[in-house]
Amino acid sequence: MLDINQWVRQENGDPEMRGHLVELEPWSETVAIELARRDGLELTDDHLGIIRYLRDCYADNGGSVNARMLMKALEEEFAGLGGHKFLYNLFPRGPIASASRYAGLPMPPGTQDPSFGSTH
Repeated sequence: MLDINQWVRQENGDPEMRGHLVELEPWSETVAIELARRDGLELTDDHLGIIRYLRDCYADNGGSVNARMLMKALEEEFAGLGGHKFLYNLFPRGPIASASRYAGLPMPPGTQDPSFGSTH
């Protein structure tokens, strides 16, 4: 269960973490769909595939994978569907930042780096 004290610290703390879950456990696809709906985005099976992929990467590597490495892995994984263009068509505000938010994951290091290419 999400501790309300963690939520308050999160909302009043680091601006990069606002809107991201503090714990992985309370996440579900229903939570992701609701978060996206509030942002005006309807998640499709393609969106959910990317979100699941990010959660698997996080489960395998924890926070040791940076944004560039994740983006490269996503582009390779989804190359058959269009790679970079496909990812940005689904998540116009940046596939790493947006999909991490909906996946209930902390943003990987380097996500907000202006040279990375996420749209802020």
